[in-house]
Amino acid sequence: MLKRSMALPTALTLVVTLSAQADLVVLQYHHVSDETPASTSTGVDLFRAHLERIQSLNLEVAPLEAGTRAALAGELENQQQVAITFDDAYESVWTTARPLLEEYGYPYTIFVNTDAVGSDGYMTWDQLEQASKNPDILIANHSHEHGHLPQRPGESRHHWQQRAIQSLDQAQALLEDRLGVNAPLFAYPYGEYDNGLEQLMDERDWYGYGQQSGAIGATSDSSRLPRFPMATAYGQLDSLDDKLLSRALPVDASQLPDGILDSNPPRLDLTMPERMPPSALTCFASGQGRLPLEIDGQTVTVQAPDAFNSRRFRYNCTYPAAQGHFYWLSQQWVDLSQPED
Repeated sequence: MLKRSMALPTALTLVVTLSAQADLVVLQYHHVSDETPASTSTGVDLFRAHLERIQSLNLEVAPLEAGTRAALAGELENQQQVAITFDDAYESVWTTARPLLEEYGYPYTIFVNTDAVGSDGYMTWDQLEQASKNPDILIANHSHEHGHLPQRPGESRHHWQQRAIQSLDQAQALLEDRLGVNAPLFAYPYGEYDNGLEQLMDERDWYGYGQQSGAIGATSDSSRLPRFPMATAYGQLDSLDDKLLSRALPVDASQLPDGILDSNPPRLDLTMPERMPPSALTCFASGQGRLPLEIDGQTVTVQAPDAFNSRRFRYNCTYPAAQGHFYWLSQQWVDLSQPED
């Protein structure tokens, strides 16, 4: 399913992006701990090493909202920016990550699923209140109960709207009532979104962040913004520079599929700018390695050879940029027929 187009005219969009020298890279963390589940945890030493590397590369760490707005407008000029985010407001964000971030003076965002606040292993409302008073910490919405929000197979449109709207707006109301914050930012639980959720973002004038990798630039779409997952398995130092210094692949993200699987394996079509020969593109699929490309003029078709059997998977595409860096685009796919987490 293609998303409704809200992009600038194609020619203008590509000129802006290709002339820009920097984009925004958003890092996504959950736990910062050596004791919590590996799939959602970043080790303490590794997290510190991430902060040290950002500093050594002389990258500007930006507040998420301001950095996103500037990147989408193509206003970053020569200064590559990084934003740091945490999903779920786990206790280790407060006890472990916060002191380290204060050492470096870096701003960051905590996306909160409000139903879990105060539960075992999560931040409390008192801690969130203290965090909300710190100008370097932004508290934002991660839904109320952290459920899967795309419309389920067989679910009526009316029931889905009630369910999704209640989760989004209940969390936003609680954050405003308890903390006095009303940030126009939302992180999709599990990184899952569909066309309907994107429309809810647009109606509220919110930025919507996923868990697909890549940088945010002038051709990104405000309701499907990428972030690099930084759990230990994905956040190793040998690949960190490529991520921190990446650029957004300059294709119109609003014209890409919303990622809800309608055939398996799915097909992805990308139209490359005239100045970028498609043959230099490299794409990989989760668990299947490098993918063959079909090229017709400036259009590239990407399709894995085999079907997938997981609920979420990705096509990750990179393209060489200046000074050994990469343009980056990740397309997440969600198979709604697979069980929810």
